[in-house]
Amino acid sequence: MSEPYEQLAELGAATVYEAGGRRGYIDVDLIQALPGSRVAGPALTVRCGQDDNLMVHAAMAEVQPGEVVVLTMPVPQPVALVGDLLATQAKAHGAAALLVDAAIRDVETLAELGLPVWARWVRVKGATKNVAGAIGEPVEVGGAVIRQGDVVVLDADGAAVIEADRLDEVLAASREREEKERIKREKLRDGGLSFELDGLRDKLEELRGRA
Repeated sequence: MSEPYEQLAELGAATVYEAGGRRGYIDVDLIQALPGSRVAGPALTVRCGQDDNLMVHAAMAEVQPGEVVVLTMPVPQPVALVGDLLATQAKAHGAAALLVDAAIRDVETLAELGLPVWARWVRVKGATKNVAGAIGEPVEVGGAVIRQGDVVVLDADGAAVIEADRLDEVLAASREREEKERIKREKLRDGGLSFELDGLRDKLEELRGRA
């Protein structure tokens, strides 16, 4: 990962989402196949045919180092688009991670491989290879539109996406938020209360006064 992506990965999906104005929330339960992994990188978007992974194979010929390969189908279903052989290709060609809005399988081997993978399901059922889809076109995952080159941030908390033209803005805001939280954390360790520090006592009294 290049430096801005490394910083975003370290800051984490939750901080990036909040600092970015609560935009780009990927609202879906995700299984993290490689515990502890944290990744950020530009998206390579792939729209597969329904229950079909022909385009995943095609994407392996196009993936560039550092990209997060985002795999979708028209309607998310618990069908495995990726197993260890496709993941091996993705790692060999430098993919930073896979985000699969469908199922994966061979999860123990995937963890041993060391490629960060997030998926909606784990299933043994495999996909067909009969439908032409698209690479590089906008896709939707968990209500968030992801375009080619948008930045996807993934960790144990889930995923968020940043529009490509907002990268510098969101990175700066995320750093600022992280610094504010660092200072606040020190105050909390010394016995401070968020109820006081965040003005929540006054807010609660005001709300009670309106009742």
